[in-house]
Amino acid sequence: QVQLVESGGGLVQPGGSLRLSCAASTTFFSFYTMGWYRQAPGKQRELVATITSGGSTNYAASVKGRFTISRDSAKNTVYLQMNSLKLEDTAVYTCCAALGSLNTWGQGTLVTVSS
Repeated sequence: QVQLVESGGGLVQPGGSLRLSCAASTTFFSFYTMGWYRQAPGKQRELVATITSGGSTNYAASVKGRFTISRDSAKNTVYLQMNSLKLEDTAVYTCCAALGSLNTWGQGTLVTVSS
């Protein structure tokens, strides 16, 4: 079973940038659709962005134009580049690997946007 380890979260000022990484422990990484989700305090988890095995991407309207999801199959890693961060981007960001009906989740990394 694939294991996911996220990194890159932290404290950043509004307007700043962060890059999240999610390393997957599987030799079949290239077959997975990878995604980033987030959950803000008191809110439900929501989709941020996904990238298919073929490289097609999808973004939540709230992050489109500011966030970029990418993947590196040589490193079994998916990234989320977050620019122009806003206070409302504060959340725990969690990586997800999807293959068929099976979803595997990481432990999450906290992103705090605050002045």
